[in-house]
Amino acid sequence: MRRPRDLDADLKALEDKARGLKTRKVRQLGELVIATGADTPTAEELAGALLVLAETKEAGKREAWAKRGAAFFQSRTRRIAPATDRDGDGPSAQPSGPQPAPSRKGAT
Repeated sequence: MRRPRDLDADLKALEDKARGLKTRKVRQLGELVIATGADTPTAEELAGALLVLAETKEAGKREAWAKRGAAFFQSRTRRIAPATDRDGDGPSAQPSGPQPAPSRKGAT
């Protein structure tokens, strides 16, 4: 005879997996923000830019943005990959060069 499935254990395992995937997604989004330098604008500036992106219906602009994003990932994948195995220290994934003034990040 077959042993009955433990549905509670299956559900818990799926919930744990979903929680892990959500955490990974948030971490990767943070890494992307740092890698692209999008952590330098204020929260208001970044929100405004995202709103413009969401409102844009022009296929040409969206396609150009998609190509630019694909090129970014293709060119940076090998350099960023080792940084994901670290403690999550943001500065290691930031581009080199002049860094923004810290007082600007939380400015409102």
